[in-house]
Amino acid sequence: MIEIGEVTVPAATVARLPYYLRALRDLAARGVRTTSSTELAEASGVGPAQLRKDLSYLGSFGTRGVGYDVGSLDAVITSALGLTSEHRLAIIGVGNLGLALANYSGYASRGFQVAALLDAADEVVGTTTGGLTVEHVDDLEAVLEREGVTMVVLATPGPVAQGIADRVVGAGVREILSFAPVALQVPDDVVVRSVDVGGELQILAFHAAARAATAARAVS
Repeated sequence: MIEIGEVTVPAATVARLPYYLRALRDLAARGVRTTSSTELAEASGVGPAQLRKDLSYLGSFGTRGVGYDVGSLDAVITSALGLTSEHRLAIIGVGNLGLALANYSGYASRGFQVAALLDAADEVVGTTTGGLTVEHVDDLEAVLEREGVTMVVLATPGPVAQGIADRVVGAGVREILSFAPVALQVPDDVVVRSVDVGGELQILAFHAAARAATAARAVS
């Protein structure tokens, strides 16, 4: 369970809130002002009952026969996710993945700003991308403090990721999004979200193999 203000919300529900927010903003962009639980659930990739249960943790929403007010529900979820103020990011590791992350255009609309880029490679340090100059990771602590960084995106090779994470935590940052292919060990008050592309592909490979096996049994 995760505390959001005075409310305690299951971690699984928190993980689904960004999908609801994205669906609401897609609806708003199409000029939709009210939506049903069925419509919003379908746009979010969940069932209506799950949607209603998740939203119940945040309060009482929706009017029977009318549905949810898109703008009002957007505001509630935005506040619950802590997106009413801007979060400043530092991307550490500016290789191919780091470059792609640095050039992603969707940060501002979701309440984030990339404030710093850091790397250890001499050929990368001093280059400019997305309007920011890549700084040397040796200066990590000073850069995080200077730029008021509140979250770090870790896109380093696995062998150096733990050491960098330790320095990030030591500098006072408590939220890390890691693309490094290792399990980071951090204090209990630090939140790490890991994105393991290889692992996700392996899960897809499992499902592909299971489907192929099922098809083979069907024709045998």
